[in-house]
Amino acid sequence: MSSPLNTQDLKQIQDGIRDKYARVAVNPEGQFKYPTGRAGLEKLKYDAAIVAELPEAVIGSFCGVGNPFSLGEIAPGSRVLDIGCGAGVDALVASKVVESSGEVMGIDITPEMIQRAEVNKKEIGAENVVFQLSRVQDLVGIDSNFDVVISNGAINLIPEKEEVVAAAYRLLKPGGWLFVADQFLVGPASKDLNARIQSWFQ
Repeated sequence: MSSPLNTQDLKQIQDGIRDKYARVAVNPEGQFKYPTGRAGLEKLKYDAAIVAELPEAVIGSFCGVGNPFSLGEIAPGSRVLDIGCGAGVDALVASKVVESSGEVMGIDITPEMIQRAEVNKKEIGAENVVFQLSRVQDLVGIDSNFDVVISNGAINLIPEKEEVVAAAYRLLKPGGWLFVADQFLVGPASKDLNARIQSWFQ
C-alpha cells in the first residue's frame, strides 16, 4: 500500500513525537488524557504483586494506554521484545514475568526515554533487560529471536504501520505471539492530512 506521506512529512512526525516524549520522560503527569503512573497501572489491572515490587519512581513513569500482559501468557524463560518501550515499565514488568532465565529487549526512538528506562532498570536491579535506541524496522541479525513481541500505545504513533508489523513477525520465532495494546481511530479522520501531520504526536 502506497503512503501519502513523503520523507519531509515522516521527519516532521518523528520530530514531533521525539519532542513530546522527551518531555514525557521527565514527567508524564498531565501529558495525557488518561491515567498514568500508579493510577494507570491499577486501572489497567496490571499484576498487583509485580507492581508492588516496583519503586515509586518506576511506577510514576508509566504512561501506557492498555495492558499487553492481559492478552496472553508469557512463560518464564521467554525472550520478549517491547516496541516503543518508553521509560521501560512494561519491559521491566516483562523481566519479572520471564524470570532470570528469560531476556527482554526494549526499543524506542526517543533518547530521553531510553535514558529514563536505563535509570528505571537500575532502580530495580534488572539484569535480564537491555534497552536500545532503535526503530523495530532497523533491528537486524536477530530474526526469529523472540517468543513474544509486545507494544503499548506506540504503533498508533508510527506512520509505517505495515513495516512495523512485518518487522515484528520477522523477529518472532515460529509460533510466537504479538501482544499489542493501543489506540485506534473509529470512523473517518476529522482533520486534513497536513493538520494531522502537525498534531500527529497527540
